[in-house]
Amino acid sequence: MMKQYYSDVIQYRGTHYDFGYFQGRLLKNSPILPNREKQWGPKKDRHFLIDPEVYQKIMATVAPGILDEIRGLADALDMEMDKAFRFFGGYYLEFVRSGCSIFTDSRFMVRNYDSHPKGYEGRYMLYQPTDSGYAVIGPTMQITGRIDGMNEKGLVMGYNFTHSKKSGDGFLCNMIGRLILETCASVDQAISLLKKIPHRHSFSYVVLDRSGDSYVIEASPRQVAARKSNVCTNHFHLLDEENRYRQEETREREKSIQKQQQFTANPYEAFNVMNGIEHGIFSKKYDAAAGTIHTAVYFPNELKAWFVIGPDRKPVIFDFAKWLRGDNVNVKQIKGKLEHQDPFVNMEQI
Repeated sequence: MMKQYYSDVIQYRGTHYDFGYFQGRLLKNSPILPNREKQWGPKKDRHFLIDPEVYQKIMATVAPGILDEIRGLADALDMEMDKAFRFFGGYYLEFVRSGCSIFTDSRFMVRNYDSHPKGYEGRYMLYQPTDSGYAVIGPTMQITGRIDGMNEKGLVMGYNFTHSKKSGDGFLCNMIGRLILETCASVDQAISLLKKIPHRHSFSYVVLDRSGDSYVIEASPRQVAARKSNVCTNHFHLLDEENRYRQEETREREKSIQKQQQFTANPYEAFNVMNGIEHGIFSKKYDAAAGTIHTAVYFPNELKAWFVIGPDRKPVIFDFAKWLRGDNVNVKQIKGKLEHQDPFVNMEQI
C-alpha cells in the first residue's frame, strides 16, 4: 500500500543566528521535536557524554557560524544550550541505520538515500549565509545537518553508512556533511577537513567538484583514507578491517550500479537506474532501515539539483544558480509515495 509523503521546502538568506531563530520559530509549530523526543526516549541522556566546552571549541575553529545557528535555535525555542547542543549539535545522539547508493559522472552525482521513514525529517533546505560559510542546497537531518547536498562553489557531497560499532567521540554523518558543504570549495579541501575532525561512526563520504573528479573518503573513528571512485555503497575498500561481517548485499549493489550505469547516455538515464523500480537499486526494505526514501541529483557546473521522494518519479528541478542571484523558488513541498505506513517526523505527531 502506497502512502503519500512530503518534504517541506525552506529557504532563507541571512546570518546564522537569524537562520537558527527562524528555524526555531518554524519548529515551534511542527511535530518534529516532540516526535524526536519520543523516538530517542530514555536513550537521549545516555549519549550526552561530551563536555559542551569541547564541542564549542571544535566548532569555533571549524564552523563558528553553525554555533550561532544553534544559539538562534535555542533562543527561539527557549531551550538550554546543553539541550540545544544535544538536539542540534550533530555530535551526540544516535541515528537510524541506513543503506544508500551513490553514482558519479564527471558532470553530476546521483544518490539514493535509504533509511526508515520515521527517522526522516522531511525538510529540504536552501540557505545563503550573509556572515560566513557557503550557501548550500539539500535535505536536512537533525535540523542543522545535511544528508547530501551542493554548495555555491559546486562542491557536491553524499554519505553512505558502513557501521556504527566501535564508535568514538566525534561528529555524526549529517553534521560532517554540513561541515563539508559549509566550509569546503573543492574535493581536496573536503579530504583535508575529514582528516582533521573526529568521527563518531564509520561512513564513506562521496565528493565531486567542478573539476569532474570524484573521491570516496572512507572515515572511521580511527582513520581516514581517500580513493578516486565513481560508485559507492555500504562497504569500505581501503579500510577493509573496518567493514561489517556481512557484505554480500552491498557488494552486489555496487556491481549492479557499475554494470547498469555504463549503458546510460545522459543524467536522466543515470537517475532512472537509481530511481526506477525495475533496475533493482531502489530498495523497499523500509523496516530494515534500508528502504529508499529520496533520490537526489546534483550538477556542480550548472548548479542545478533534482530531487524526488519515492520510486519512478519525475524529478523536481531546482535552479540553485538562479536562487543564489535572489530568485526564490516557488515549490513549497516535494511530494511522493512510499510503500510504507509510518509518517516522516514532520508530517504528524506519533
